[in-house]
Amino acid sequence: MILINLLPHREEKRKRRKQAFFVGMGFAALVGAGLVAAAWALLLHLTDEQQARNQYLSTEIGRLEVQIKDIANLRSEIEALKSRQKAVEDLQTDRNTPVHLLNELTRHTPEGIYLTAIRQADKVVTVNGIAQTNERVSEFLRNASRNSEWLDKPELIEIKLANVTANTRDQKRLFEFSLRVSIKTPQAEGPEGAASAPAKRT
Repeated sequence: MILINLLPHREEKRKRRKQAFFVGMGFAALVGAGLVAAAWALLLHLTDEQQARNQYLSTEIGRLEVQIKDIANLRSEIEALKSRQKAVEDLQTDRNTPVHLLNELTRHTPEGIYLTAIRQADKVVTVNGIAQTNERVSEFLRNASRNSEWLDKPELIEIKLANVTANTRDQKRLFEFSLRVSIKTPQAEGPEGAASAPAKRT
């Protein structure tokens, strides 16, 4: 027996296709909304983590800045202490310098030379005196340049004739001179130098 479908099957098929299409569209919209929501949640999570990292870095940077400021203050205090220590050491050295200077001038001044004036400006000393001959002045310069621990770089400024009357009858022909010499601090000065000096004598 042959069955003939007299219902409008094409409209039914078209209707089912529409329903399937709308169902697919709804499902796709739901999936898209879910993906967007998941991406938004992920972005929020990453943003929160980055903000937490930024906050941690800001806190650590603040701590480091405080430590750097403390280190800078310590360095300035150390420099101030060093400058004070150097000032004290310079004062101690300068206090003993005149004694050593006079001692060195006395030791290295040859016979026939008489010192008339000694002037010191910082580390430079100007010496004026009277000598019997030019050779005495040359010997004085050699002694100051070779054998002295405190005198350095002697330099003759001028030398000229000076007639000095010894008494009413005699007149001596003398030389008036002026020289410049620098003051140096011996390397062996200090506790180690003081300890090694007796060893050299024995």
